[in-house]
Amino acid sequence: MVNDADDADGANAPTRRDYLTYGGAIIGGGLLAGCSSDGDDSTATPEPADAETATATPRPGGAGTESAAPTATETATPDGPYTVSMAPVGEVEFASVPTDVMVYSLLYADMAVAYGHGDAVNSLGFDAEAGGKTLDAYYERLDGVAFDREGLAQLNTGSGNLTVDTELFYELDSDLHLVDPALVASFDGWNRSDVEEIAETIAPWFGNAFSRNHGQPPEAYRDDYEYYTLWEIAEKVAAVFRERERYERLAAVHADLRERIRADLPPESERPRVGAVIFVDGTFYPSTINTPGFANAHVRPLGATDAFADGDVTYQSTYDYEELLEVDPDVLLHQFGIASYYDVGQVRETLADHPVGSRLTAVENDAVYPSANPVQGPLMNLFQLEMTAKQLYPERFGEWPGYSAGDPYPEIPEGERLFDRERVADIVAGDF
Repeated sequence: MVNDADDADGANAPTRRDYLTYGGAIIGGGLLAGCSSDGDDSTATPEPADAETATATPRPGGAGTESAAPTATETATPDGPYTVSMAPVGEVEFASVPTDVMVYSLLYADMAVAYGHGDAVNSLGFDAEAGGKTLDAYYERLDGVAFDREGLAQLNTGSGNLTVDTELFYELDSDLHLVDPALVASFDGWNRSDVEEIAETIAPWFGNAFSRNHGQPPEAYRDDYEYYTLWEIAEKVAAVFRERERYERLAAVHADLRERIRADLPPESERPRVGAVIFVDGTFYPSTINTPGFANAHVRPLGATDAFADGDVTYQSTYDYEELLEVDPDVLLHQFGIASYYDVGQVRETLADHPVGSRLTAVENDAVYPSANPVQGPLMNLFQLEMTAKQLYPERFGEWPGYSAGDPYPEIPEGERLFDRERVADIVAGDF
């Protein structure tokens, strides 16, 4: 049933905590990428440099659900101060639209671009070049849309400890920290009082990261925390930038895309068993696909069967070849597969050349695909929904074209696109 709430062999393979502790792994042709957990025990993947949320226990009885979180609230006079509310910070007052904004994840960078304020971004959590290439891969298909990453500060060194230097906040002197304060409070050497000092002496916080997988925030923030869908967060950030009309028009494109997909899904009995993974050095790190959170906003609406649903997937989970063959998904979706740290074509070849990997149904049927970046903003989500629909149901939505590592999102013939690129580009440009 579709959830409309939105989205060597490895016997001695490192756990996900090993990747977090040591701050990186050699991935995809020798690139050193910082890795962190995603704040929920429903996944166990060693993630690249734009990963968020460094705790791993699901929040029992957490306030809010993806379908019930409140919508954005903005109070203002036309030209005067205004307030916007979102957990965990509550109500934040703005004297004017922020023009110098600290951003940690691609989620919020993509939102800033979507609302015509990409030039306000002064930082990213990790490697701005790598994160920028991921955004570029999608923006290549939107005429006139771009993200200028030159000169952006890198907030987290990825050198071993997951943290940000306090002095960097003062150096940047932002007028908004578009970052979840609970996320920063979970970093090494930080606590809630440190976070509150930044808000008092520099600028407010505004962000929500643990909605990614409904993970558990630090104890100091749990009573104030709520979970939101991707598009609910997008609505609130639009209110910060006072871009309500852009948000509504993009949300309408998203709603049309969702309805187009929903209306043409095959019966449940004909849907594939899908395994979402990251593959590193002979080890598979699985993720669930139908659990709540914006990390699954590109795949949950497709209503596929989760190959790992009965596997008790936790933060520490890994599979070797033999264990994955026992699960044997019909389709393998390799996360961070578009202009990111993984060459999924090479992964496919590695599996095909392995005596056990070659027996996987997904390998035999050439159904190992580059998949989405879970830290997705609204523009990314449109492409990633289209991509996943084509990968899982090519007979319904058209074949997914070939893709080579580092290339832009592939060009799809106009008649086979699931949403209108020109319309989206016009919205971003403010050409309504």
